[in-house]
Amino acid sequence: MPKKPNKSPAGKGPLTPARKLAHVAAKRPTAASKAIATAPDLSQERIVRALETIAAHLSAQSKPAVECESFERADAYVWHPDGRLAAVPRVSRVELFLLKGVDRMRDILMENTERFANGLPANNALLWGARGMGKSSLVKAAHASINAERKPADKLKLIEIHREDIESLPALMEQLRASSFRFIVFCDDLSFDGNDASYKSLKAVLEGGIEGRPENVVLYATSNRRHLLAREMIENERSTAINPGEAVEEKVSLSDRFGLWLGFHRCSQDEYLAMVRGYCSHFAIKIGDEALEREALEWSTTRGSRSGRVAWQFVQELAGRLGVKLTAK
Repeated sequence: MPKKPNKSPAGKGPLTPARKLAHVAAKRPTAASKAIATAPDLSQERIVRALETIAAHLSAQSKPAVECESFERADAYVWHPDGRLAAVPRVSRVELFLLKGVDRMRDILMENTERFANGLPANNALLWGARGMGKSSLVKAAHASINAERKPADKLKLIEIHREDIESLPALMEQLRASSFRFIVFCDDLSFDGNDASYKSLKAVLEGGIEGRPENVVLYATSNRRHLLAREMIENERSTAINPGEAVEEKVSLSDRFGLWLGFHRCSQDEYLAMVRGYCSHFAIKIGDEALEREALEWSTTRGSRSGRVAWQFVQELAGRLGVKLTAK
């Protein structure tokens, strides 16, 4: 029997092989059609994510600046790069008279800080040198000593900025500029390594920017390096630059922005023992002088160095062993 011709759909003529394939394909959802079907959902999801990101950025940028009145809450703050100043109710510090072997640096820094507190011109200060010799302790002790007999409205405010947040220093300066208080901005262990270029922001804030440093702000920094940069970093610039002199000058000019350079060097044995005796007297730790000297020297030998930090660590160990709490009598 002869085969009947395939009927076309809706009576539109016989189905040729090409039309049959097209008809089958039309019934199958292609990848393109799936993409078109889901495009609105994906597009909507991307829009939502983009709006959430924009809202987060706007929220961070729109955080209100710290009001001048809020500085009355405390004498010390820690700066956060999101624009927040966290009050520090109690600063970890030692009394100024307990810092031994740094008499000259103490007197210079105190004089500079007192002039600044009285509204007179003062320099930024870089305290550099041997580790553990009381650089950061001196800054905190000087701040407390200056504030000891001042009225609340005349007190200096100490603001600590962390090394990794130094690029946000211009934003901090902008907040402090409008305040009636005077501020010591303090950065402990300031140094730069490798290709770190954030030191350029610091240079502009110290001196050189069109706004300049606010009159009510002075910057105190501590570092183990005189020029704040690693020696190999400077040597690398000298060996690879077209003009070695200019490259090195650009790097070391950062420390030149500090008007005061206060160098701290390793202490002698007598100075180390004076530190230990000063702490023991202040905290009423009862021990014979010969035994104290012998144990203190043995402690420094095991540590391989003599410094204010080593002296304090020995006193903590001694006080704990003798059952004495480290509170002034």
